[in-house]
Amino acid sequence: MNRREGVMNQRNGNNGLSRRRFLATTVAASAALSAPAALGQGRPRVVVVGGGAGGATAARYIARDSKGAVDVTLVEPTRAYYSCFFSNLYIGGFREYASIGHSYGALAASHGINVVHDWAVSIDRDKRSVGLAGGGSLSYDRLVLSPGIDFKPGSVPGWDLSQQNRMPHAYKAGSQTQLLRAQIEAMPEGGVYCMVAPPNPFRCPPGPYERISMVAHVLKQANPTAKILIVDPKAKFSKQGLFEDGWQRHYAGMIERIGPDFGGDKVEVRPGAMEVVIDGEVTKVDACNVIPAQQAGRIAAVAGITNDAGWAPVVAHTMQSRADENIHVLGDASQQGDMPKSGFSANSQAKVCAMAVRGALTGSKVFAARFSNTCWSLIGTDDGVKVGASYEATDEKIAKTDGFISKTGETAEVRKATYKESLDWYAAISGDMFG
Repeated sequence: MNRREGVMNQRNGNNGLSRRRFLATTVAASAALSAPAALGQGRPRVVVVGGGAGGATAARYIARDSKGAVDVTLVEPTRAYYSCFFSNLYIGGFREYASIGHSYGALAASHGINVVHDWAVSIDRDKRSVGLAGGGSLSYDRLVLSPGIDFKPGSVPGWDLSQQNRMPHAYKAGSQTQLLRAQIEAMPEGGVYCMVAPPNPFRCPPGPYERISMVAHVLKQANPTAKILIVDPKAKFSKQGLFEDGWQRHYAGMIERIGPDFGGDKVEVRPGAMEVVIDGEVTKVDACNVIPAQQAGRIAAVAGITNDAGWAPVVAHTMQSRADENIHVLGDASQQGDMPKSGFSANSQAKVCAMAVRGALTGSKVFAARFSNTCWSLIGTDDGVKVGASYEATDEKIAKTDGFISKTGETAEVRKATYKESLDWYAAISGDMFG
């Protein structure tokens, strides 16, 4: 979430990031030239469901690098993609809403991808067919699922999707992001903003806490006596020391976090009354951001490839489903090992997947899978921090091999440079996804 992730120096993360370096580094994972085998009549067909960081990247790389040897269809219901990563910066007033929106036109025009704006509602694994809400179906030789997340019903007592306008989640970017920002701006003087944070695992581990920083940034300027309350079921969270240090420096006295030791794992919401009940104690709030427990997007469960936890286990070398070798699962929906659920992770996994799919369908060379991720977060103006790692595929999982994280006490120049890296990465990944 916003989630500023990118390719960095994998040992210390101190090098700057240019668009050219990002593309040069990440393209290496899928640089094999296609060498089409005899395919009989017609081209092999790949259907990609989900047009985010995983799906759009996979569709583009399969189509581009197969040089027309593979027929690629991307199924995505929305005509514009609004990225969760960097959506917090919109909430904080650092970006315009339009800047996180992207169209699919270039994928169709430049790469010959058939972009179908519809919902995938069924998958027949025996017939290798995807059913669409608008009627009809799409046949595939390989299916790539990158559906993102859905929320686990009942994970926050008192909240369900019917209450998302009263207490927005804003964890799927778009109108929910705009709504949450409007509610924050409409808070009365001295009001209370509450976030119900999610349990592990969830999309973008530092995302909720960057959002807290961005809300605090807005309130400090427009409503300085307002208070922020975080109700958190987790004992600890990503970049905790960095965030807490930043909150003390920028927003002293504004933010209170209630962890599981004090009832953060025993919460109920009452949207009609705008109340949050923490371990039996009722608190009135003026804006409430409920981020429920998460699972793979519904189409993965429909396909019958999810486990009891609601995620889709995959083979790390190829991102193939462990339940069906003709299906690959990317990004947030996958259970793959050590990588966080992030936009950069999805983009990195998509390139490994694209290479594996091309290899299977065209006979092109397949290299050993390598992955990388960086998650950036903005705490205050020009105060950027990051965490990242390199990974490799093993037979059991995607395994972390090296990592880095920002440190407290860094100079203003270092933090500003880190924020600049995130801006460069966002421009680079946007081009990498959509061409």
